[in-house]
Amino acid sequence: MDIHRIQPYERNPRHGPNPEYDRIKDSIRHNGLDQPLVITRRPDSTDYIVHSGGNTRLVILKELFEETGDTGFAEVPCFIKLWRCESSVVLAHLRENDLRGNLTFIDKALAVEDTRRLLANELGLESITQRRFAAELAKAGYRIHRPSLSLITYAVETLFELIPRALAGGMSRNKIRQTRALDQAGREVWLCHCEGGDGAFDTVFATLCRRYDAGEWDNTVLQGAIENEIAEASDANLQTIRAAFDAALNKRKVIIPEFVAIKAPPEPGKRQQSDVETTVEIPAIDNADTGSDPNALDDDLAPLVAEVALGSSNGEEHPDSEAARLLIGSVHAKSSDLKSLRGRAWTLAVRIAQRNGLGDLVLPLSGKGLGYVLRDVPDPGLADKLDDTALGQISMLWWQLAACAEMTAAPLDSVLPTLPDDSILRRALEDDDADLLFKSIWTLDPGHTGYRLWQFMHDRDWEDLLGLMDTYRRIRHLATQTGVTLWN
Repeated sequence: MDIHRIQPYERNPRHGPNPEYDRIKDSIRHNGLDQPLVITRRPDSTDYIVHSGGNTRLVILKELFEETGDTGFAEVPCFIKLWRCESSVVLAHLRENDLRGNLTFIDKALAVEDTRRLLANELGLESITQRRFAAELAKAGYRIHRPSLSLITYAVETLFELIPRALAGGMSRNKIRQTRALDQAGREVWLCHCEGGDGAFDTVFATLCRRYDAGEWDNTVLQGAIENEIAEASDANLQTIRAAFDAALNKRKVIIPEFVAIKAPPEPGKRQQSDVETTVEIPAIDNADTGSDPNALDDDLAPLVAEVALGSSNGEEHPDSEAARLLIGSVHAKSSDLKSLRGRAWTLAVRIAQRNGLGDLVLPLSGKGLGYVLRDVPDPGLADKLDDTALGQISMLWWQLAACAEMTAAPLDSVLPTLPDDSILRRALEDDDADLLFKSIWTLDPGHTGYRLWQFMHDRDWEDLLGLMDTYRRIRHLATQTGVTLWN
């Protein structure tokens, strides 16, 4: 057939140049067309159109004929398919491009949405539901699952206007999915913290997308920009917004524990001596709470019992061993209070950390220490996301949490087993490498604490930090008064 009777298909899914154009042209120039063009003709037309792929080859044939005048390029073998409907031709081109695998996601998405409109018209419908559309596509031999159709619709209806350069640059399905997730998570956080509703967030999201539209799309930059916009539009600090954003992205709630009920630390045992008896004043004991054997005694508590078992200052053994048994019960009551205080320290540390984007760093520690540890330093990537004020605040807050957990003062054999193998903090402690620690977490002069941390902390964080410091002091005082080694 004369190539001038064949026209490229105007609904061709490919909108940009074919990256294989030069290679295909060179092949046709030297070897001719390797397979017939598949063409069809609309009922009301005299010319033919490419039916399923081949637009690039048709254009090249016409170019070669114009350039060379070689009649070998003027007529080409063709396979003619009878006309069915417009949507079937679009789908034929989509199938052909899917086989070749060189169509950008947005080109495919635009063609699929075009097919949706064509199908609705052919079926006599004003619009077609996603479920019906998926079923009609499957009937035509082109199967797309509904989640993919949803992403295609989002790319065309939302992103195509906002980031055309990024999409034309070959933005992948995965990046588009991530962008939609940022849209959804940002909207959720905005509605919780800001005024103006969906409309206000739509404006913010659209503005930021247009601002960062480029051939290389970076969702990390978009996320940081959205977080900053929400923080500025709300009364929450940036770290709080980051924590909420992360939770929304991962489809979980930000869990900020409430205070745990605690008992006040017991007064140290008072010993009154006389010639005939020793009395130990103790609080009421609930052994069921500790799960401990009231007759068992740790080695480090033996001196306490020995002291009670001794009588007067002359060192004679007191005959009343009941006093020693009562003190053992007192020790277990003390252990129960330590358990509560440790639980309170962990609770406060988690509350502060989660509100400031550090929640994943706090690990509970049962039965020793201060009730929690920090598994690592903050994400080094924060340095690229935060300004100096925010980075300084989060860094100093990390050091406050580390101090209340005694991360750099506790015995290594007690701390290291609790830290992940790939933890920078673990490596710094294990190798006694202070430089590594200081390079990994911004370490400001303590004199900066006032205006870098205290001044800008949210009232809730400030109250919890004071509570954590107070709890640390209580644990330490109780341990000193009762002779317990916290890190055993």
